[in-house]
Amino acid sequence: MSNTRGDWISLDSGGLSAEIDPVGAQLSTLRSAAGLDLLWNGDPSIWSGRAPLLFPIVGALAGGAYRLGSATYDMSRHGFARGTRFDLIDSDRANALFRLTATDDTLRKYPFRFELDVHYGLEGTTLTVTALIRNLGPEDMPASFGFHPGFAWPLPFGRPREAHFIEFESAEPAPVRRLNRDGLLAPDLYPTPVEDRCLRLEDALFRDDALIFDAVRSRALTYGAEAGPRLRLSFPDTPYLGVWTKPGAPFICIEPWHGIADPAGFSGDFRDKPGILRIAPSAAEAATLTVSLRDGGA
Repeated sequence: MSNTRGDWISLDSGGLSAEIDPVGAQLSTLRSAAGLDLLWNGDPSIWSGRAPLLFPIVGALAGGAYRLGSATYDMSRHGFARGTRFDLIDSDRANALFRLTATDDTLRKYPFRFELDVHYGLEGTTLTVTALIRNLGPEDMPASFGFHPGFAWPLPFGRPREAHFIEFESAEPAPVRRLNRDGLLAPDLYPTPVEDRCLRLEDALFRDDALIFDAVRSRALTYGAEAGPRLRLSFPDTPYLGVWTKPGAPFICIEPWHGIADPAGFSGDFRDKPGILRIAPSAAEAATLTVSLRDGGA
């Protein structure tokens, strides 16, 4: 995050307003027309993130490094994009386009020439975030990308924390996964906590870190309480979903990913990592997240 909010980019559609920090191109506020905060405030004593973007990995690597052919590269959890300043390419009242391009520093960690564009657009009560990952190099580029928004829990509409839930668009019968102490994907499978498409949110769900849906059927869900407005999230391009908080913290992260932490014991080539994208030379891959404020949970 920037040390000052002076360079944050402000957007407004009349139905929503937002601010984006160029460091990480991170959505840092999202407010209703009445000025109510839908995103959490990034209190660094709890968790300094607000809605980081995860690239070129999602989650942790075994031993904090990955292997590519005969070479090994160190990389911290969730990759380097979230702590790197993006260039502002264009903006108007309701739109902003940010770009991160490979540099000598990124090439030492990730030897691929890439361009990552992130566009934020507000229209009415909907925010659309679109990431476009371009391969500017001469060979296939392995990469992952993830969204990590932390929404206020409870939402600011007068309902108690324990009344909040996530409702999936489809039944979610598949078992869920957990992370081990090293942040790697554990092999164990756990019965889904989703009943009748509903995940009732309670701190006990997160005592062992995130819930990971690695066989999620839904590409949309709503979050909120039975009475009052809810948020609707749509994530058509991302086949994994994480749900996480620190027990007792006033946020819930609902995280669509294209990629996942290394499975415990994984020692293969980065290009063979589960969930990895392979982007051909001169090609691009997109990931979109929409967040809409809906009255009455519609």
